Amino acid sequence: MIQVNLSYRGDDFPEQQQRFHPGQLVKHRRYGYRGVIVAADGHCKADPNWYMSNKTQPTRRQCWYHVLVHNSTTITYAAEENLTEDSSESPVMHPLVPVFFNHVADGQYVRNGKPWPETHL
Repeated sequence: MIQVNLSYRGDDFPEQQQRFHPGQLVKHRRYGYRGVIVAADGHCKADPNWYMSNKTQPTRRQCWYHVLVHNSTTITYAAEENLTEDSSESPVMHPLVPVFFNHVADGQYVRNGKPWPETHL
């Protein structure tokens, strides 16, 4: 079991420095999947074993995002450098969208107050 701290703490990474925000649609540069950002960390908070098990190791000292992946039940943890804005405005089909978002406005999902879990298996 891999423990990952999935909390966003504004003091880790000032919001104005984040390129993406919860509710924003993104696309992964390398793997091409689309998704919606649900939370962010100011740096990679994943366990070192998880981090080293990835095919690539983007720098941990950048914003990392929790992304609900379209047409799946997958939640990814992606480095900012690997994401780009998805301007398609197409809805993201993921079972957790209604858990963390209230509705869509101006092409972005509106995040509700439900906290992102502290750990993820």
